[in-house]
Amino acid sequence: MICVSIGRGRHRHLMAEHLRLKQCGAKLVELRLDYINRVPQLKRLLENRPTPVIVTCRRERDGGKFTGSEEQRLMLLREAIVEGVEYVDLEDDIAGSVPRFGKTKRIVSHHDFRKTPDDLEELHEHLASLDADIVKIATMANSPHDNIRMLKLIANAKVPTVGLCMGDIGTPSRILAGKFGAPFTYATFHHERALAPGQISFEQMRDIYHYEQINADTVVYGVVADPVGHSLSPQIHNASFRQQGINAVYLPFRVPRQYLSQFVDDAPAIGLKGLSVTIPHKEAIAEKLTKVDKAVKGIAAVNTVVYKDGELVGYNTDYKAAMDAIEKGMGQLGADPSPLAGKTALILGAGGAARAIAYGLKRRGAAFVISNRTPERAEKLAEEFGGCAVKWNMRYSTSADVLINCTPIGMHPDVDESPYDKLRLPPSIFVFDTVYNPETTLLLKDARSRGCDTATGVEMFIRQASLQYYLFTGREAPTDVMLDALRRSIGAERR
Repeated sequence: MICVSIGRGRHRHLMAEHLRLKQCGAKLVELRLDYINRVPQLKRLLENRPTPVIVTCRRERDGGKFTGSEEQRLMLLREAIVEGVEYVDLEDDIAGSVPRFGKTKRIVSHHDFRKTPDDLEELHEHLASLDADIVKIATMANSPHDNIRMLKLIANAKVPTVGLCMGDIGTPSRILAGKFGAPFTYATFHHERALAPGQISFEQMRDIYHYEQINADTVVYGVVADPVGHSLSPQIHNASFRQQGINAVYLPFRVPRQYLSQFVDDAPAIGLKGLSVTIPHKEAIAEKLTKVDKAVKGIAAVNTVVYKDGELVGYNTDYKAAMDAIEKGMGQLGADPSPLAGKTALILGAGGAARAIAYGLKRRGAAFVISNRTPERAEKLAEEFGGCAVKWNMRYSTSADVLINCTPIGMHPDVDESPYDKLRLPPSIFVFDTVYNPETTLLLKDARSRGCDTATGVEMFIRQASLQYYLFTGREAPTDVMLDALRRSIGAERR
């Protein structure tokens, strides 16, 4: 079950959102009294409540907004109990002074906005001893391992426990809470109005992660990156699982570089079976693999990891997806020889995508020149794959048949930027942009206005995701579902 937290300054706005949530299918709502600008009128808020509620009145020191006296706050909580609310949230230091009454269930809570303490089990035992029907612990995740500790705590608890880690590193704990036995998790009414760090919206919980369908048998997949919030992979993979009736969920895992090794080791503890890997981990994760495919050996970069039969197997689906996207754009997908044979490509950027594409171009008999804003990286990559490198300000000096953008220039929200001047684009050059959000970047708009043939990053993104999906599940991906989910997500970001 998802508990949706709402906090508004006026009673009528709070009540309107509560009713709206009922219409959207919410089964439990947290009313944050501390957000109301005047003295809360509990009878008005509770008399005809559309759903069961948790009444919470949080102090500033606990991340809330209540500025009245502690006596006033305790009076509100006691009044809510007298009114017969379904749940009342009591911090551990006041739980002993607010007695049980009627049918109201007691949530005894503890919040730590700095860290996830080392003594989680002892803290839980203390909270459970305070006449708790439900224990709630919310702590700040400073490493991905904090999620593992919190989820294990939920699974081993004898008293029903809502345990979650705050911050974007802690997002997986919110989505996987039900898998480990939490009675509910928390979400916010709207993604732009989070009431706690890292809180995600009810709509995202319901429509992207399908939280209500997650159970102990749900298989976990995800994308590991830093940052990870921009990734649209959860939307397309979760839509595909749903369409094919697969009991699985795909999550965003924000993992800073220094925690990658421990995260990979921890993964089986949460039922993780596969990962999409992106910046900055495509090269570093290779150290953790027990097997790799031929492409990984050639590229020295991984974008897919599968946990299988005790092995950690690495793949790279980027290079084939990129080559297929380009050849399709040239109108000769699958041709032998490749339409790239004998051509010269100018690659902008020297990251993981550029590595995969340089490898693919070499295999298809194309020459390539790499230009990057950090020239040393371009020179190193060119040397590895037998190409040439030019400085960034000299990129226009290269005569090329194909232009490939592997930089993030032009990516949402910086949609008015392009890595290549429009007037320098000859009509004969083929232009491929690996950026997929937006689908039509400024570079592609400029290229088409100059009469160039093009291929979009969406084509590559869907192709590489489809290959990943097959490696994860053994099933052919529903590419139409993936494409529809991607385009809807990109459209939603514009609103």
